[in-house]
Amino acid sequence: MFTGIIQEIGRVESIEPQGDSARIVVEARDVVRDIAQGASIAVNGVCLTVTEFDDASFAVDVMAQTLDVTSLSSLAMGRPVNLERAMRADGRFDGHVVQGHVDGVGEIVDVRADAHWTKIAAQLPAGLTRYVVSKGSITLDGVSLTVAELVGDRATVSLIPTTLTLTNLSTKQVGDRLNIEVDVLAKYTERLLVVEGVRA
Repeated sequence: MFTGIIQEIGRVESIEPQGDSARIVVEARDVVRDIAQGASIAVNGVCLTVTEFDDASFAVDVMAQTLDVTSLSSLAMGRPVNLERAMRADGRFDGHVVQGHVDGVGEIVDVRADAHWTKIAAQLPAGLTRYVVSKGSITLDGVSLTVAELVGDRATVSLIPTTLTLTNLSTKQVGDRLNIEVDVLAKYTERLLVVEGVRA
């Protein structure tokens, strides 16, 4: 499990296609401390398993299915990526419940910078709007955020300078793709209602 609080901005060192998968190496310093092979790291919100590492980078193998349903397929060498280690059981819970299981890929349709914050509006994939509410939680590229406004299938978030400094959202532009994970509590609630409805 993750919290959506980014620990480090890494950079893609290399991408090696391997038929039905790809091997991605990411430059990082903080998240590789005390790491072990098989550890989980969220890369732009996608939970991946560390296959190799040293004190300056780590490698992950990404299946074709994951590439197909996330924005990792559009990564390029040198691109900044948001990184978060899996949460420790005794850790502080600062964000919200994030699984690292991307629900869909959205597209940035508007970016507006103000003196004190930046607003980013993202077009949500079909079927996800029902899980999103104004002032509720949403994860964009692994970042735990609050929905400032929801109009139709467009969700807008407001980013303070600290968020821009500590994540790669400061590099995003109109047309860029974002990994989106909705609040898992909303999905469980829907499932329970459906099951109870069937039983009734």
